[in-house]
Amino acid sequence: MPVTYLACIVILGITVVPLLYVFLDGARSTAQISNSSTALPNPWVWSNYGTILSSASFWQFLGNSALIAGVATALAVGLGSMVAFALSRYAFRGREVVYTLFITGILFPIGIAALPLFLQLQLLGLLDNQFGVALPEAAFSLPITILILRPFMRAVPVELEDAALVDGASRLRFFVQLMLPMCKPALITVGLLAFVTSWNQFLLPLLVFTTQSHFTLPLGVSTYQSTYSSNTALILAFTALAALPALAVFVWAERYLVAGAAGAVKG
Repeated sequence: MPVTYLACIVILGITVVPLLYVFLDGARSTAQISNSSTALPNPWVWSNYGTILSSASFWQFLGNSALIAGVATALAVGLGSMVAFALSRYAFRGREVVYTLFITGILFPIGIAALPLFLQLQLLGLLDNQFGVALPEAAFSLPITILILRPFMRAVPVELEDAALVDGASRLRFFVQLMLPMCKPALITVGLLAFVTSWNQFLLPLLVFTTQSHFTLPLGVSTYQSTYSSNTALILAFTALAALPALAVFVWAERYLVAGAAGAVKG
């Protein structure tokens, strides 16, 4: 057990300490950072965060990220839950083949599909369009969504479904009113994963957007870095604020994430 605790402390330090320094350095001046990159702010320079929060471009980037992540998450959870329901509750020829095809999508990172995806979006007229980012992000989130949801749905007793059908409920009503509420931890888990993945996505927005007014927060960080390259503290303040919404969502849904992952492993 001591070894386990030590490993947890080391992993916590590796992940949390750099993030903590980003927030702290955002409250310092560039001169302070140049003198010592690891010291605490002295004095605290809260004006960096004030400058970012009073910037119209930051809120525009934030709104774009929220819109794209919201649409991608809704599509991934909605479509993924329907596919998982069909693959878990219906017996048909080739069911496992279809499931395997979906799951193999986990093996292909978005960078491999960059060129064909760009050409397809160009053909559909979705370049420089928020839906041109949200739709592919939802598609790339479908494999992990189905992988987690299918075991949950298979674990629901068949007798419960039969009883609902005998009482006059349709399969659609059973899916919406019984299946989805019972899979709430898994739904929140896959929703969280889809949201955070979309929020942190850099390559796809870079590929699709050419107009700065459509940029998401990761592209906004890159824009700020090139515009204010001499003001390291301001860049770090922008980076910290850009990470805050996804971090808050993750902290809120953490207990559901553990329950959803445990259910997927059991299934």
